[in-house]
Amino acid sequence: MIEKLHQWDVQLFVYLNSLGSETWDPVWEIITKQVAWIPVFAIVIYLAFKRLGWKHALMVVGVVGLTVLFTDQTTNLVKNTVQRLRPGNNPEIATIVRAVIKRHSFSFFSGHAANSMAVAVLVYRVLHPYLKYIGFFFFWPLIFAYSRIYLGLHYPGDILTGYIFGAFMGWLMSLLYAKLRDKYFPEHERLDNPTNSKPISNG
Repeated sequence: MIEKLHQWDVQLFVYLNSLGSETWDPVWEIITKQVAWIPVFAIVIYLAFKRLGWKHALMVVGVVGLTVLFTDQTTNLVKNTVQRLRPGNNPEIATIVRAVIKRHSFSFFSGHAANSMAVAVLVYRVLHPYLKYIGFFFFWPLIFAYSRIYLGLHYPGDILTGYIFGAFMGWLMSLLYAKLRDKYFPEHERLDNPTNSKPISNG
């Protein structure tokens, strides 16, 4: 069964990767870089500081940092344990892969997918009581992680697993955030009661 799933994963990757075009390669090379998303992060951070107050927002930034640290280190541990070759380094398909970027590290699972989804879930659970359209933030992990398939760096299974693990980590760290918030900023709305109308402190 595992071998069959692997085959489907490889076949789906080959199909999706083949849809790329040299014309769009530079665009996706930019999309896959974390620095390209700084404007998005800046907007979210600004809104967090505006709606939560600077002390509360700093706490949120700290929890986000811890989330990325734990998620990234766990991802690296799994990669070095499983040691799945990246598509461009897989001798079975290396000749047909559009490997726009090559890496010598391992493939399973995607750190880009895991980290971005973890942050997206955490940020959504923190800010959705205050920001009506924060759900659009989920476009970031979807586009960000797809770039890894386009560029020939990850299989769809790497991305999907990264999403699942990242979503779990984001949810788990949101529980930590909730405990810290209830202790230090009890006047703010609870995660499980987004309709609460308590006033928001400016910190």
